Amino acid sequence: MWEDRYRGSDEYLFGTEPARFLIENPWLVIPGATALAVSDGEGRNGVHLAAAGMHVTSFDLSPTAVSRARALAAGRGVALDARVSDWKAWEWERPYDLVMGIFIQFMPPDQRPAQFADLARTLKPGGRLVLHGYTPEQVALATGGPSNPAQMWTPALLTAAFPGWRIERLATYERDVQEGRGHSGRSALIDFVARKP
Repeated sequence: MWEDRYRGSDEYLFGTEPARFLIENPWLVIPGATALAVSDGEGRNGVHLAAAGMHVTSFDLSPTAVSRARALAAGRGVALDARVSDWKAWEWERPYDLVMGIFIQFMPPDQRPAQFADLARTLKPGGRLVLHGYTPEQVALATGGPSNPAQMWTPALLTAAFPGWRIERLATYERDVQEGRGHSGRSALIDFVARKP
């Protein structure tokens, strides 16, 4: 489905600029450190971290999206190790200083614990997990994301998923989002940043 969506668009589906959340929180960047951008689509967020001085690996299951991510990185003169992979095939044993998942709420709720476990496993002790996505209120707004509210995130859900982690940012809010044709309009958002023990 994702490959069809990307291939069916002549332009970057979600634009080429990073999520505003990343721009507004520059303290998330650790220059010289390693980062993994999971399900990074056309690379706008992974390229942002790379341009800020991080050593970034990204993956997505869509070959079209990964090709665009590589082109975006080349056009901006930054190094991005962008690979084609689905979630299950990824090398989750490789350690990273920062793991970023932005709008990755595509798994059904019963698969979410395994998804979060993978994110935790690949993060080094003391490393930073960066998540940004939608709250259940997004379904009524219908400006992006899945239509099932159970796939969305709440503060209680994320806090419970990473017990004992030091939370550095946890916020829910609404704002107008303009990120290509894929995300456009009023959106109900959540930010979660936490340090692994």
